[in-house]
Amino acid sequence: MEATLHQLGAILLQAIPTILLLLILHTYLKAVFFKPIEKALHQRYEATEGARNLAQESLERAAAKTKEYEDALRSARGEIYQRQEQLNKQLAERTAEQLKEARQRADEMIQAARADLATEVEAAKARLSAESDRLADQIAERILRRSAA
Repeated sequence: MEATLHQLGAILLQAIPTILLLLILHTYLKAVFFKPIEKALHQRYEATEGARNLAQESLERAAAKTKEYEDALRSARGEIYQRQEQLNKQLAERTAEQLKEARQRADEMIQAARADLATEVEAAKARLSAESDRLADQIAERILRRSAA
């Protein structure tokens, strides 16, 4: 058993330079290779996350602006609809007033035409009465002339 331990000790003694080389290689690779790669990966991550954060903030600002514009547009549309409604009411009132005035003028014209027609009828009746009297006189005169002749 002692020989085995002695051989094991000799193997370990021979492995010390290899272990030292591995430790030195590990330290060298860590300092020269892995730290710069880790630093580059960290910078890349920061840049990517920064870009993502900026994009997210930009989207949030755009959404806020869009909502603001939509609210302003909705408000403007409401004002336009109210103004149109007022104009429609004013137009309806003007139209009703003009229609009322036109009816009044038409009624006045009808009354004047009726009055003119009534005077014309009276005048025509008077002429017809006078004409009928004259015609009656002429007829009577002719009949009397024939009977006298």
